[in-house]
Amino acid sequence: MEMLLFHVWALLALIPFPGATEDTFEVSVWPDQALVKLGQSLMVNCSTTCPDPGPSGIETLLKKTQVDKGPQWKEFLLEDVTENSILQCFFSCAGIQKDTSLGITVYQPPEQVILELEPAWVAMDEAFTVKCHVPSVAPLENLTLTLLQGNKKLQRRNFMSLAVASQRAEVTINVKARRADDRCNFSCRAELDLSSYGGGLFHSSSAIKVLRIFGDQELSPFVSWKGDTAWANATVQAMETGDQELSCLVSLGPMEEKTREPVHVYSFPPPILEIEELYPLAGTDINVTCSGHVLTSPSPTLWLKGAPDLPAPGEPAWLSLTTREEDNGRNFSCEASMEVQGQQLIKTTAVQLHVLYKPRLEESDCPGNQTWVKGAEQMLVCVPKGNPTPALVCTWNGVIFHLEVPQKATQNHTGTYCCTATNQLGSVSKDIAVIVQGLDEGISSTIFVIIVALGVGVTAIALYLNYRPCKIERRKLPYRQKEKNKEQESQFAVQQAEKCNAHNC
Repeated sequence: MEMLLFHVWALLALIPFPGATEDTFEVSVWPDQALVKLGQSLMVNCSTTCPDPGPSGIETLLKKTQVDKGPQWKEFLLEDVTENSILQCFFSCAGIQKDTSLGITVYQPPEQVILELEPAWVAMDEAFTVKCHVPSVAPLENLTLTLLQGNKKLQRRNFMSLAVASQRAEVTINVKARRADDRCNFSCRAELDLSSYGGGLFHSSSAIKVLRIFGDQELSPFVSWKGDTAWANATVQAMETGDQELSCLVSLGPMEEKTREPVHVYSFPPPILEIEELYPLAGTDINVTCSGHVLTSPSPTLWLKGAPDLPAPGEPAWLSLTTREEDNGRNFSCEASMEVQGQQLIKTTAVQLHVLYKPRLEESDCPGNQTWVKGAEQMLVCVPKGNPTPALVCTWNGVIFHLEVPQKATQNHTGTYCCTATNQLGSVSKDIAVIVQGLDEGISSTIFVIIVALGVGVTAIALYLNYRPCKIERRKLPYRQKEKNKEQESQFAVQQAEKCNAHNC
């Protein structure tokens, strides 16, 4: 039936209204409000009244698959939806692009409701704690938790102030034990009302816990014998703190013997760390308090990390601060220590602060000027900051730009891109100028330097070769002339000797 209604709606959406032109075309999406159970899939139809539409589709961070299409509509399957998101459906008509948004809300019913009763056995007039929590539920602002004693409502709480960033809900009360509370049933009921989203009511309850109240106890021992010796073993749960006494009475006929042993009982649950608001907006004044559990005995010494002073034993430690964006994720720790029978005991509780703030597009994570290399796989670099984590949408020439898909850079990619980051607290936009450079532009200066260097080198070599023979010739000419002179002198001497012999000199 739902699919039949869907196709009827799609056909009606495609019928152009009288006088419709490309300038007045509309873009619509079905469903107009989406509520999806955590991890399930969603079918989305995107359509237009444009008689001859151009490029179209949807933009989302979710896994999408186009399953069907027509002249004026496309159908997509979104799989494994695990978080709230905003989907953009767009169509272009005669060079004009229009889009519409679909808010997707993820819900998770309160399938597990846990009740804790501490301690389950308590002495009369002592305090005990009833705590209920749901490990995972969404959306939190639609949840109500109710603590019950029998059919009586002890406390009822909703979570509107924590809905932005938390997915865990709990409620805790401290109660003083009365004799009438013995064997009372305690339980917790969780209700998730999704009627405002077009959904139904989900409810779940915890297991029942029974409280026992005790005063003095007479134990039921297990007795064993060996020869003429008897043993009595019993298990006892201390109901009160302080110095107690165990006694053992043995009777044999008219004879009785009794012995006593002192026992020191202490209670040391972890300390309680309370932050006035776990999910404050930046700039909010909050108090952080570190206190001992009501059942702790003797009184502990408390230490809160960051607190200016160490309080007196038993007194809470606290500090005040104005939250900043840098405090998001800051951990606070509350430490309790006490001495029992000469032994130092320490327990710690830690809580993390989540500061909510509007989106930011900082220059370090989203540069306003970016250079791409022509022909290389490139992506627009822009990472927004904010809590909750912002969704980022960038457009280029009026068309949504795919941030997660690398682009093969061309000169056509040169231009200004507009990026908008949005979360539940607001949005911010920034223009990013992209310049695409070719490889020849990047290496032209290098080639010029190489050519100049080669020219200088060739000139130097030529000068060297032209200069070197001349220098050698000037160095060798005197030596050759000297040899030639010696040869001429030798010939002249021989000629003179021959003449002298001929004349009988």
